[in-house]
Amino acid sequence: MRTYDFSPLYRSFVGFDRMANMIDNAASHAAKSGSTYPPYNVAQLSEDSYRIELAVAGFTAEEIEIETHEGVLNITGHQTPKAENDEAEYLHRGIAERGFERRFQLADHVRVASADLSNGLLVLHLVREVPEALRPQKIAINGASQKSDGKLIAGKPRKSKKAA
Repeated sequence: MRTYDFSPLYRSFVGFDRMANMIDNAASHAAKSGSTYPPYNVAQLSEDSYRIELAVAGFTAEEIEIETHEGVLNITGHQTPKAENDEAEYLHRGIAERGFERRFQLADHVRVASADLSNGLLVLHLVREVPEALRPQKIAINGASQKSDGKLIAGKPRKSKKAA
């Protein structure tokens, strides 16, 4: 049984606080249930860009479905075993010819930008698009950064209380 330490990811998942926990939970759940097929990688490309890679050798684009619903990315593969119709007598059959289902919990405001299948590797590009209303805003503090430089106020020079 493999165990992975995802603690370094917690520092790099800016804005994806729940995503690191969910990946960790999914990996531990998969290890407990014995479902490790197909293997996958999750990579952070930039602050708002991620990539998921799944090894789906033997599957065509028509046999793979990708959908998102309520923050869950679901990837399923449906394949009919080709070896059943083969007339050869197999001495060993180690190539998986079975369907699969992988689920990933997405963080808020994350969407799948694209999916590519090449050389048995399914690559999904994810982007985080936070709406302008939810982005951090800088608030200027009035007067704190401005120094009195003796300029006129409303076109009149300032009067000193001592002179009066």
